[in-house]
Amino acid sequence: MSNFAIDIHPTDKPGIVKFEANKFLTRHKSFEFHNIDEAKDSPLAQQLFYLPFVKTIYIAQNFIAIEKYDIVDWKDVQEEVAGQIQDYLNKGGLVVEEETEEKKSIPVTVYAESTPNPAVMKFVANKKLVLQATEFKNIDDAKNSQLAQKLFHFPFVKEIFMDENYVSIQKYDIAGWEEITMELREFIRNFIQDGNEVITNESLGQSNAGTEAEIAKPQLDLDSLDDTSQQVVAILDEYIKPAVASDGGNILFDSYNAESKTVKVILQGACSGCPSSTMTLKSGIETMLRDMLGGKVDYVEAVNG
Repeated sequence: MSNFAIDIHPTDKPGIVKFEANKFLTRHKSFEFHNIDEAKDSPLAQQLFYLPFVKTIYIAQNFIAIEKYDIVDWKDVQEEVAGQIQDYLNKGGLVVEEETEEKKSIPVTVYAESTPNPAVMKFVANKKLVLQATEFKNIDDAKNSQLAQKLFHFPFVKEIFMDENYVSIQKYDIAGWEEITMELREFIRNFIQDGNEVITNESLGQSNAGTEAEIAKPQLDLDSLDDTSQQVVAILDEYIKPAVASDGGNILFDSYNAESKTVKVILQGACSGCPSSTMTLKSGIETMLRDMLGGKVDYVEAVNG
C-alpha cells in the first residue's frame, strides 16, 4: 500500500473541487483533459471520466481538480470521488503514463533572497518542491532527499530547511555569501530543471531523523491538546508562520505548561540560531500570546535555541 490520503478543498469556482494528495502525483508537469479521448495517457483521468458528472480534469503536482456538470452538487458526491481517487492510488494505479511524464529538462527559475539570519540564505523556485516543511541537520538526516544530500557535499553547507517552493541554507563561516550564492543557486536550479525528485515519495508525510527538537512534526493531533494549546497553535498558524516563512523559517508548537504559563516552540530554517530570534520570541510572539490569550501565557521559549 502507498498510504495516499486525499483531502477535499473547495475552490472559488463552485463547479470545481480540488482533491489534494499527501504525495506528489506528477513531478513538474500539469495536465488538462476535457474528455476520455484526451486522457488516453492518464489511466486515472480515464477512470474518473466514467463518472457522468465529470466535465474537465486537471492534474498538477499534488492535486486533481475536477470541474463538474450541473447535474449533481459537490456535497453529494465529493466524498465518493475522494475515496475513489484514494483507493486507486493506494492500489498502485498509474496517474500518467511514463512516456508522457518523462524526465526531461523543464524551465525553472531560482532566485536568492537574504533572511534576518545572516548565516542563512533562501533560494526560491517557481515550482513546488516539497509538500511539508522538512529540516536536515546533517547528511544522515537527508537519506530521503537527493537534493539535500548533494548540497551537504558543499563544505560550507551546515543545515538545510525546505518548505513549499524554497530551500533555506545555513552556512559555516568559512565562506561569505558573495562567494557562494551564485554557485548554490545554479546548482539548485539545474537539479530541479533536470526533473530530479527533491524528496522521495516514501518520505513525504514522515519526519526525518533527528532529536525531537530537530524534526518537523507532520501534523499535530489537535483533538489531544487542551483548549489553550489549541488556541496557541491557531495563533501561530494564522499570525506567526506566514511571517517567519517569508524569512525562510518555520515555527512549530511543542508544548504548553499551564502552571508556569510557558509555551515551548521549535524554530527551524532561518529562525534556528538567528541572532534576532530571541528578540522575535520575546517582543513579538510572547507579547502577542499574552495579549490574545488573556494571561494564560507569560513566557515563550524555543526548545532548540
